[in-house]
Amino acid sequence: MLITPLFLAEEAGEQPNPLLPAPYDLIWSTVIFVVLLLIFWKVVLPRMQALLDERSAAIEGGIKKAEAAQAEAAAALESYNTQLAEARAEAARIKDQARADAAKIEADLKARATDEAERITAQAHQRIEAERQAAFSSLKTEVGTLALGLSEKVVGESMDDARSAAIVDRFLADLEHDTATR
Repeated sequence: MLITPLFLAEEAGEQPNPLLPAPYDLIWSTVIFVVLLLIFWKVVLPRMQALLDERSAAIEGGIKKAEAAQAEAAAALESYNTQLAEARAEAARIKDQARADAAKIEADLKARATDEAERITAQAHQRIEAERQAAFSSLKTEVGTLALGLSEKVVGESMDDARSAAIVDRFLADLEHDTATR
């Protein structure tokens, strides 16, 4: 449409419009545009599409790797939480076992201390009984000697050993009998 008024203006002898290009410029510009468009369509666009596909694949691969890493991290976190729970349960079990062992050791030590105290008490009673027997024997001998000495002074004659031992034994037996009945 634009070309028609241009030809008409030339045929009429009028001056062409300086703003409108010449018809041969329009034709050659159109031919060059079509050639460049075909080159762009056949060469540049497929290469651009291949580059975009490659980038898209790389991005999708990166996303898949990120998802895999995230899944792996979630699995590791779950494993860590499981191990932590197991460790806490193990610590609680060890703590309870330690308390039970401590109670057992304490009971064992108390039983040993009680046994030792009973043994020491029994030994002390035995020593006391032995010392009492020794004191009783010593006292018996001294009382017998004193009684014999007193009886010799009262009677005025000396006594033989067998007779004096019989008198002392009878005297001490009577003394023990009187003490026991009180």
